[in-house]
Amino acid sequence: MKTSDFWYDLPEELIAQTPLQKRDASRLMVLDRETGAVTHRHFYDIVDYLKPGDCLVMNDSRVLPARLLGHRPTGGAVEVLLLRDLGNKRWECLCKPGRKMQVGNEVIFGNGELTATVAEVREDGNRIVEFHYEGIFLEVLERLGKMPLPPYIKEELQDQERYQTVYSREVGSAAAPTAGLHFTQELLDKIRAKGVKTAFVTLHVGLGTFRPVKAEEITDHHMHSELCMISQETADMLNETRRNGGRIICVGTTSCRTLESLVNPDGTFAAGSKWTEIFIYPGYTFRAMDGLITNFHLPESTLVMLVSAFAGREHVLAAYKEAVAQRYRFFSFGDAMCIL
Repeated sequence: MKTSDFWYDLPEELIAQTPLQKRDASRLMVLDRETGAVTHRHFYDIVDYLKPGDCLVMNDSRVLPARLLGHRPTGGAVEVLLLRDLGNKRWECLCKPGRKMQVGNEVIFGNGELTATVAEVREDGNRIVEFHYEGIFLEVLERLGKMPLPPYIKEELQDQERYQTVYSREVGSAAAPTAGLHFTQELLDKIRAKGVKTAFVTLHVGLGTFRPVKAEEITDHHMHSELCMISQETADMLNETRRNGGRIICVGTTSCRTLESLVNPDGTFAAGSKWTEIFIYPGYTFRAMDGLITNFHLPESTLVMLVSAFAGREHVLAAYKEAVAQRYRFFSFGDAMCIL
């Protein structure tokens, strides 16, 4: 199967640059994965498609304000993007301009309360950077860092919290699990009042989620590695849902990848964590998920491939064509799709 099999034509003006004023006011396309039929609703109508006994699974990862703008002692501007915490105040980072960030080079952020030194240049061009500061790094980041918005968003984000889900709590992502951005606390209360359980998993989203698939054959593409976790409480809730005949509905591809990475061969769940490189594309047999709430994804991306594995490539591409025709908003701050 070729990467080009997952291409669709998207006018640039349909890429949402800013979030809507009200999170749950976005549009919702409901896709029947058996027939390919689509229905047009609003996200606050999602409650109509959930049944008592279902379990909604959400990724509670919180985005680090991981984009740091600084300058070298000589005055040149530098951008440092945190990718992975290596411990001992060292992080794997993307640095721009790279040629000015060689081993031993220093960077100053803010008024100097945070400084950094390049400790290593890796083969892939990423830098290992050692930071110097007083106090708690996360608190320093909250003051100096900016949200690492995807490359297709050109507008500055006015309210940093709009790139966080209302239930985010475990800090560690380089990008938001964006399907969850549509939920408000009021909508979640309404869903729970209907008898739907809500469970949380954690997958810290890496920037590799935006890495394009460059291989011609999709099986030649190698996924980036991401840390995912299921707690005992969530495992118990998922097992109870299965025993009682309820559906497990994932909010976002990250929740899906977490469950499919950690599900037991018999379809049950246990508490656990792992680094996952799971790549889901058509032909994959789902063992954990019965429904998916997701956004509209980039052409030829691994996320379009995952959705196509769940609902069928023809159904998904037809639904995307319909979404373009109906002027849906696409990608991180865009509209949503519910596949059941």
